[in-house]
Amino acid sequence: MNTTPNSNRTIITIYGKRNVGKSSLLNAITDQEVSIVSDTKGTTTDPVKKSMELIPVGPVLFIDTAGLDDEGSLGSLRINKSLETTRRTNIALYVMDIDDIDNVTLVNMKNNFERYNIPYILVINKIDKASNEYINTVKEKYNEAIFVSSLKGINIDMLKDKLIDKIKDIKEDPHLIGDLVPYNGKVVLVIPIDKEAPKGRLILPQVQVIRECLDHGIKCYVMRDTELESGLKDISNVNLVITDSQIFKKVDKIVPDNINLTSFSILFARQKGELDKFIEGLNVISRLPNNSNILIAENCTHNTSHEDIGRVKIPKLLETKSGKNFNFYFKTGYNFSENLSNYDLVIHCGGCMVNRKEIESRITICEDQNTPITNYGILLAYLNGILDRAAKIFINKG
Repeated sequence: MNTTPNSNRTIITIYGKRNVGKSSLLNAITDQEVSIVSDTKGTTTDPVKKSMELIPVGPVLFIDTAGLDDEGSLGSLRINKSLETTRRTNIALYVMDIDDIDNVTLVNMKNNFERYNIPYILVINKIDKASNEYINTVKEKYNEAIFVSSLKGINIDMLKDKLIDKIKDIKEDPHLIGDLVPYNGKVVLVIPIDKEAPKGRLILPQVQVIRECLDHGIKCYVMRDTELESGLKDISNVNLVITDSQIFKKVDKIVPDNINLTSFSILFARQKGELDKFIEGLNVISRLPNNSNILIAENCTHNTSHEDIGRVKIPKLLETKSGKNFNFYFKTGYNFSENLSNYDLVIHCGGCMVNRKEIESRITICEDQNTPITNYGILLAYLNGILDRAAKIFINKG
């Protein structure tokens, strides 16, 4: 459970004004001293994360955010950080102090939840400080709320039960390959070992594909591109070859036409986002004028080199293919721009380090601003002239 990637966890974020008891609520739910609790407003400044196993629904990630009524220039930055978490939130807990019922702030946050299609639970905290008569009065107005005392532990189990019910209603992420390859089928993973490859380990997309092969009884063969040609001669009836996107062209020449071929990035584009919209985003490339602004967004942060796929290889291939010069801008981690008015195209990584909700939210932002978006693997397949082949296996699979 402790090693489950955060991208595979249900993310539950706690929102509310300062000093309503968000941190104490997180501590009560997890039964641990996760967040610092104080009567001083603004104790929580940056989002605090806590991973745990919530029986019976499995691994979850709680995020405790700064108060939505924070003040000053730093306070505004903290509020923005809190609001950014909505993009990746699967379920929200909105907390109000029973002695500070603020419907205006609640409505504002409900609008945010609706924008990103986030189910939420309204929690009225600190009922141990209020009379039964007053509690009943508030209940008449907010009859959908759970009334708790995080300090006294009142109704925390009730809140957990409602949270579990909400989690059960969340649609599971699509498969990576479990619906593409039959039981007892054969998959070949082509993994180049270059300067970008982490020494002594595989990267997360490769590990997750291997795990899904094991979960679905799919035979998995792993090799470098340098051994691929001889390896395919050793294996009969291969259902699918999955390659690193940056060696698409080389692998395409080696793999026979009768064997399906795609990339790790395209698999994750389908699982984390919407494949059709990423492919549709390619339509703008031939129409991009010279000196267009292109945002390249990737979720992981790492040192770059002359072989970096996002900062070096994609820009070079794109300019070579189009015969034009472009202005490239880069965003990493959760630092995704909400204002895309200056960009003509967004090129996104596979998204293996974040959950599907984050990628869906970024697609929504792009759609709202009429900014085309595509994906590393899909773009590289297009630039190498093999998009039809790389996407063929997904036809009629959703």
